[in-house]
Amino acid sequence: MATVLIRRRFPRLSRVTTFLTTAKCKAESGSNESKQEKENPETSNSRSESTATIQLLDPLDYRVSYNPSAYGKSRAASQPSAARSCSQALTDDSTSTGTSQVQRTFTATSARALLPVRNALPKPKPHLKQTIPAQLSAAQTKKKEAEMEKAEMHDSKEDPRIFQQGRPEYRSLSYDKFEPIETLPSEEGDSILHSIPISKGSHSPGTITDYFCKLSRLPVERHAELMIDHRFNTLCCCAIENIQSFSTSELIDILKACVRLVVPPTHPVLNACENEFCRRVWDMNLDQLLLVADCWRCLGRSVPSYLSILFSYANMHWKELTLPQFVQLVYIIGEGRKSPADLMQKLESVILKYLDSCTLEEVGAICLGLFKSISGISDHVMRKIADRVSLDMEDMGTYALVNVLKMLRYTRMDHLPLLRKLGKVVPARIPTTNIQGIMHITLSCSSLHYYDEGILAAVATSLPSKVTYCRSKDAAKFLWSFGCLDYEPPNEEEFYSSLIEQMLRKRHEFEKFPEHLLTGLLGLAFVKRFPEELIDYALRDEFVHKVRGSKYELRKDLFTLGKSVEIECPGYQGSRLSPQLYEEMTEIVLNFAEQEIFVRPEIVEAVSLLRSMLGGPEYVKNHMILPHTRSSDLEVHLAMDGHPIPFNSSNTVADKKLKDIGVSLTDDLMAQLIKGKSNSQTPAEVETEAAAPRQEWNKAPTPCASFLGGPIITDTRLQITTPSGSCPGASPSLVPLQQPQGVKLAIQVSNRNHYCYLSKRLLGLHCLKRRQLKQLGYVVVELPFWEWFPLLKRTRLEKLSYLHYKVFNPVLLSKAG
Repeated sequence: MATVLIRRRFPRLSRVTTFLTTAKCKAESGSNESKQEKENPETSNSRSESTATIQLLDPLDYRVSYNPSAYGKSRAASQPSAARSCSQALTDDSTSTGTSQVQRTFTATSARALLPVRNALPKPKPHLKQTIPAQLSAAQTKKKEAEMEKAEMHDSKEDPRIFQQGRPEYRSLSYDKFEPIETLPSEEGDSILHSIPISKGSHSPGTITDYFCKLSRLPVERHAELMIDHRFNTLCCCAIENIQSFSTSELIDILKACVRLVVPPTHPVLNACENEFCRRVWDMNLDQLLLVADCWRCLGRSVPSYLSILFSYANMHWKELTLPQFVQLVYIIGEGRKSPADLMQKLESVILKYLDSCTLEEVGAICLGLFKSISGISDHVMRKIADRVSLDMEDMGTYALVNVLKMLRYTRMDHLPLLRKLGKVVPARIPTTNIQGIMHITLSCSSLHYYDEGILAAVATSLPSKVTYCRSKDAAKFLWSFGCLDYEPPNEEEFYSSLIEQMLRKRHEFEKFPEHLLTGLLGLAFVKRFPEELIDYALRDEFVHKVRGSKYELRKDLFTLGKSVEIECPGYQGSRLSPQLYEEMTEIVLNFAEQEIFVRPEIVEAVSLLRSMLGGPEYVKNHMILPHTRSSDLEVHLAMDGHPIPFNSSNTVADKKLKDIGVSLTDDLMAQLIKGKSNSQTPAEVETEAAAPRQEWNKAPTPCASFLGGPIITDTRLQITTPSGSCPGASPSLVPLQQPQGVKLAIQVSNRNHYCYLSKRLLGLHCLKRRQLKQLGYVVVELPFWEWFPLLKRTRLEKLSYLHYKVFNPVLLSKAG
């Protein structure tokens, strides 16, 4: 048995993995056999490939089967073969379903990083089992690629119109591109064009309309040349000159002919038509208005004035809307990206009226229209929609389902029956869903903080073979979603390597969409991955300038990324953010925390009780240890013997807090806060800030007694000194008598937004924060919301007992060593 020691740097910065590769020379049998893989002849070399087994230094005997074509079967037809290196990795055959035994696999890294591993393996001996990949014919390969290409195509104009095929009523409300039209012979078309200049000015509106309709039936290949034919331009001029002479039906026919001819959206004849339709709106019926609006959408022409009048009309006649008219109206609202607030409120009642009668595709169209127009709807209506979808999800098309998920994400609706049904229905559909649909499904899960391993595993398995179809937006959202949910897929290295390489290929898109780069890099940072090339690009001054000019607030993301690199990548030598930007963002984040975070009831209560229990404000500090993680910490220092150490000398901050909430800083109160006593209290008064913890602790429930770290001593902690020349009423300076080696606690008062929905699985940002706190020497102590929030309604004694157990747990002191 030959053994080779190999060291390779993985995609994670500053991380090196060592493993042993062992070429097994004995033939394996039965269920241990590796299933033969079909290899694309475009990527295979002249020599036969062997399936090797890499045996790790692990008693569990993880195995890695090398198969270069396992994830290279899906790519764009125009993509060079070399670009597929990102999807070739050491992995088991995750696409096969016929294996008799499921092997535990360890995916080492991307194929590009692992090619030397393959070269380092001993030459196969005659008795080494070899698998010869079956050769696919060139025709089969091309057919498969064409099918994949077709499946990945997304038509942003036509896909949202699928619902119109469900009812015949839509034919009068929308332009039907599938309407059978008899092609006009080219000779007849030429005859019409020839007659136009001869009889210029003598054509009636009916004749002009007839000419438009007939010319629009010419073969498609002639449409482009028609647009530059001077005779057709003469016809358009005739139409413009007589625009008010056309009947409404004739004007609509001309517009439909323009759709068939794909007339450019800025063409003068369309300008004239739009102005005339705006003038006639109040003389048209709703079917005509919706049909014209649909034609404008097909032409790709923005018509805000027309839509505004249409919405005013609908606002007056909303009670008369039929179901098809209503759905078509919502579609038009979405495509126009305009949400008339007064109309949308009325349409909510129409949704409830027709919801049970809608087809599932129509439900999807309604959700897409609401989502695109950024229309907020009530929780009640959204829940009714989710109820309907959860009952019949199996019968719903994936495109319509994705649209419902978009709206669910937008409204932050936690509809558990729908989410659970999603986990049953969606995984099987992932392999046949295009990359944008998969992205929206994944993003919906992460946005709702909903962790479903079945969905995520299906996405991770399918994505590497589809990765070349990802836009920068798609790749970024995948990285963010998996990082946010802190999910480690079985094919972890191959999954992340393929997405990182796609981000590198799409780097030019970050010039226009800088938010996508930061979204992806933060998702990677959550799972402790820091691709140096992309990070260096994101932290350059040129990119920072683009971030400042973005319509989104991206500086906080830059702040989080830059500081995370400083903490977790000490060997990083690339670009860094300026100190000025750090100072600017720290101030912004802390100002926000002062107003929104530090004042939350659960945090205020914990701070108050900790100060009381430990002996004063100098023993606890409510602040952000890591401002770039955007959440608060209650910092406490303990000596090795378990006693608290005073360290918070910023008592002016504490004074300000008390003044802000209307508490007068009297001498008695200061003495009470610092010494645990009040100058004016009598021995009989037992409800004081410092005395109460001792007295109440003596009454603590006995089950917690074994976890106590010792008595609470507050009298001998500090040496109180008054600086010379200071006023008698000035705050004393708190000087520790000694600072022995101890432990620094970072107490986290968590809430539901720190965790996945209905679980105790921490989200990626908070995993990152706790990891970095530990790296900086802190011991993280959590007051989990499922324990602390219920206690807020209990007695003071119970809360103090709980905090005492959390802070003085002996296990914490053992971590200090």
